[in-house]
Amino acid sequence: MGRGSRKAAVVGVALADCGRVDDATPYALHAQAARRALADAGLDRTVVDGFASAGLGTLAPVEVAEYLGLRPTWVDSTSVGGATWEVMAAHAADAIAAGHANAVLLVYGSTARADIRAGRRTGTLSFGARGPLQFEAPYGHTLIAKYAMAARRHMIEYGTTIEQLAQVAVQARANAALNPEAMFRDPITVDDVLSGPMVADPFTRLHCCLRSDGGAAVLLAAEEYVRDCRTVPVRILGTGEHVSHAAMSEWPDFTVSPAAVSGRLAFERAGVTPADIDFAEIYDAFTYMTLVTLEDLGFCAKGEGGAFVGKGRLLVRGGELPVNTDGGGLSAQHPGMRGLFLLVEAVRQLRGEAGERQVRTRDGQLPRLAVASGAGGWFCSSGTVVLGR
Repeated sequence: MGRGSRKAAVVGVALADCGRVDDATPYALHAQAARRALADAGLDRTVVDGFASAGLGTLAPVEVAEYLGLRPTWVDSTSVGGATWEVMAAHAADAIAAGHANAVLLVYGSTARADIRAGRRTGTLSFGARGPLQFEAPYGHTLIAKYAMAARRHMIEYGTTIEQLAQVAVQARANAALNPEAMFRDPITVDDVLSGPMVADPFTRLHCCLRSDGGAAVLLAAEEYVRDCRTVPVRILGTGEHVSHAAMSEWPDFTVSPAAVSGRLAFERAGVTPADIDFAEIYDAFTYMTLVTLEDLGFCAKGEGGAFVGKGRLLVRGGELPVNTDGGGLSAQHPGMRGLFLLVEAVRQLRGEAGERQVRTRDGQLPRLAVASGAGGWFCSSGTVVLGR
């Protein structure tokens, strides 16, 4: 087989303990997720020659790899916020295709919630306050405020309503109710969302993601390893990545995310269209992220996201396009950077292992195509991956 022609497949996925985890370190959560993903695939860690990790604080891939007992010959430490894991998956697939690695482990672990409860700060609400951002940070212009400004711009530009944004949270919670691993499962209503305490106008608390501990791991392998695996392989069909801006003054249009570029590239490279997709996993630190990413991926026209999400389309049960089938960052878990969790859930769904929340096509079959799209910063970056069974 010629160089560059090997296909990559996801052969193992797993979550570490998530939610409220007060008795584990980030290293321990990395290890727990990694062991579970290898067990899921039925492979030994000795086959892993590629490793990728990034995290809040100072966890470097070389330290995490040593902790896991790995000595990789290919490594990636890309860090572009929540989109990191979709971008890393693309890099891993390329490395496997080029023959630079045979089996690549992507792993993440964070005690973001426990650190806050203990008075420890391992991350910030910004990429920092140096360089261009020094002119924004002194005015309290943190991550939440930036997304709030973007949401308000979409409301002014297209007439999107706060009730439509609230519907995103309501449907995420309905999906979470079917997920025994979700942190919050009790039903909520639009009124519940609107009546909550204001965080950053127009976002009340339920417009914002929860804060949790947790970890995840994804194992990608070359096609010759698939026969040795115990799981149904899920193929990486197409990927795209894009970095847009850091300073808000350099964001050309608050109503357009970098997923407009990464999504187009991923769909083109996969040879499919949004109409072919059975379900989507979208980074949802805030309700606006889901709405605008659906527009930018091409599931509806620009400005029509409010109407699109307001009709129950995102529900696992009865939705035309189930989105964030595990409950997302709004209700399931959000341990700092959630992009890897999107890939885990997409793979579980494609393999038919999602239990009560399992997506089915209109004819009752398992889904065949999915898209996972992660975002970093305040839509500073985007990584999109099209997966197929």
